[in-house]
Parts: sequence; C-alpha cells; structure tokens
Amino acid sequence: MSMPPAPAPSGNGLFVGLESMPATITSLLNSPFTDALAWVAIAGFLVAVVLQWQNVRDGARYLAAGSWVVFGLFWLTMVPYFYYDAQSPLETVLALAALPLCVYTGYLLYAGRESLLLLSKAVAIMGLIYLPAELIPVVQRWLIETTAVQTHYGMELLGYSPGIEEGSNGYYSRFAFDPEETVTGRTTHIVLACTGIGSMAIFGGLTAAVKAPLRRKAVAFVASIGIIWFLNLIRNVFISLSSPYGWFQFDWLVSLMTTYLGSQPDRVSYLVAHNYVAQPLSVVALVAITYFVVKILPEVLEPLEDVLFVFTGNEYDLFEALGYEDARPGTADSEQ
Repeated sequence: MSMPPAPAPSGNGLFVGLESMPATITSLLNSPFTDALAWVAIAGFLVAVVLQWQNVRDGARYLAAGSWVVFGLFWLTMVPYFYYDAQSPLETVLALAALPLCVYTGYLLYAGRESLLLLSKAVAIMGLIYLPAELIPVVQRWLIETTAVQTHYGMELLGYSPGIEEGSNGYYSRFAFDPEETVTGRTTHIVLACTGIGSMAIFGGLTAAVKAPLRRKAVAFVASIGIIWFLNLIRNVFISLSSPYGWFQFDWLVSLMTTYLGSQPDRVSYLVAHNYVAQPLSVVALVAITYFVVKILPEVLEPLEDVLFVFTGNEYDLFEALGYEDARPGTADSEQ
C-alpha cells in the first residue's frame, strides 16, 4: 500500500529517487498524509465490520461507504509516484482508476448494497496483514532481509554471487554487484514491495473474510501464500539480474524509452523487466492463483461477484457459472 522509501540520491541504485519530481509532489509523498489516508480507510472498514457484528447495519454501510472514498483518495495520491518515479504505466492507470471505482463502491453501499460489506471486511483484513510490515520496523526488516537472502540464493543457483550489503533503506538488502563488471553499472535492492506481502495480504483478506470451514480456509491460504512466495522469488531474481547486466539494453529500445518516456539510459533494463515484463505477468499469476483458490475455497466467489459488479455494473452468478452452487452462502453444503 505504501510507496518504497525514497533512496539516497545515488547513481548506482535501483531507484533514481524523488528529486526529479516537482517539489510539491515530493513534499506530498514524503509527508505522513498519504499513509494516513490508507490507515484511516482501513480503520473505518474495521469499525464497519464491528458495527455489522452488532447488527447496526445502516451505520456499517455508511461508515464503509465513507471509508471507500478515503481509500480512493489514497490511491490518487500515489499517482505521481507511479508516474514520475516508478515510471509504471500499469500502476499509474490502476491508481487513476481506483478513485472513481472506490467512490462508486461507496455510493453503492450508501444506496443499500449491503453485500459490499463483505468486500469491505476483506480489505480491512488485508490492511491488518499489511500493517505490521509497514509500521513495525523489526517485522519490515525481517521481511526485506529474508527476501534479499532468498533472492541472492536464487541468483547463486544461476551462477551469480554478488553478495549483500546495506542499502539506502538501512537494511542488508542491496546486491553488491561490481559496477565495473556489469553492463549498466547499476545494482538492485529489495524494498517492502519486493517481498510479496501485498499479494499475500490480498488472499489472506479474501480467505479470512468469507464464511467457510476453517480447514479449507487454512489450506487455501497456505497454498496461495506458497505459490506467491515461489513466483515472487523468480520475479526478484529476474529483475535483480536484468538491471545490472542490461538484458534489455537494446539500442532501439533505449532510444525509444529515453526519447518518449524520459527514462535514464542505464535504467531501461530495470524498467522493462519490472514494469513491462514482471508486472503484466504478475496480473496473470494473480488471476491463476485466484482460480486455484476458488477450487479449494469457492466461497471467495461471493466478494468476487461484487468486484465484477463494481467494474461492469452487471450482476454475475459465479457460483452457477463455475459449478459451485452448493458452496453458495446460506446453503447446507456450504457449512460443511
């Protein structure tokens, strides 16, 4: 949910820093305002869940509706980061689309679509999973440094052993490639977004929010986390080697991205590997993992139906379409 920490203005890191942005945008991203919006939204969702438990349904709907608007504002504040620093077209478009989608979700709740409280509950649980990684330094350090060690081991299996040193985030997460022995002279370092905690939180929230036997929920959660961990490891190894060794430093591509996208020449391989290869494949992987989770825990189709309604404005019966009518909430089989 939160952006990676701003690195020191070094010419040898994975990120180029925020100094190239307009001063007002840099100030906004470095302020507590952006993170505060996310945490206010999550807190609102959690209180709405409690109100629903207390059968204060109208209060739950109204509070959740307002929380969705705040959540949309959070993603809007992330647009400058995704556009200027991350230079990620996919994340920029998604962040821009988040505000109208979240406002529409809030409107639907306010207008009486109570089923969206389940989706709100899922987002609240996602926040609870992500919060410790964002706010507790010892948890964040463990996640980042463990991911760095595992990524380094993956590189060693391919014959690369740069070593790990302290990065600009203060953690031992920077791969110590010798700039004299690489194509671009750049290196990479692991940040919180590289740990896969965001994707893990998504499936943790979905599996925890729905009503189903604990055993199946646990199996779905553990299976999805394991797959995410493995795929994320491959992703990290791929990006961490692509950047220093310039796997995408083709002359025509460098010319295209520097001329029309404002990229730094020595950063092209990182941007292509991260933004144009890994990110689209990550979306495909999330869809595949969702299908796999549905096979184990078809109850997650309930919030997914509401997601489709928000996106399309049409009602879909995924339980019937996928042959899981017995798992529909309220049926006898769904409680077994």
